Amino acid sequence: MSDSIIDMTGDQWEAFLANLYERDDRLAVREPGGIYPPEEAVDPYVLSGHAEALRSAEVEGDVWGTLADLEEEAGDEEEAWAKVVAFYLDRGCVLLRVTDAGEPEEWLLEEGLARRLGLPGRTA
Repeated sequence: MSDSIIDMTGDQWEAFLANLYERDDRLAVREPGGIYPPEEAVDPYVLSGHAEALRSAEVEGDVWGTLADLEEEAGDEEEAWAKVVAFYLDRGCVLLRVTDAGEPEEWLLEEGLARRLGLPGRTA
């Protein structure tokens, strides 16, 4: 499972987002020297539209709604998130964690998307 978890610092997270663009509802990595209009910039809100599930201080991820979609129950948010993570990791997704965030910053991405976005340990 550890190969399904990617840890980043806050600076790495910001650099990761800054290196992405969204065009026609598709995320991609910016090419060196390329010109990208400001409206193609990716921030956590844009990325959230491509995530399978998330837990973020900046973007509401609806952990409880996701858990209900999975037809699971939990006693608290930590247990709920653990069940969501287990469900998606069992289906080949990748957990991206920002390790030095003040509040949990965790994103579940489909493996193919993670690979296309050049996340560590994945090759396009």
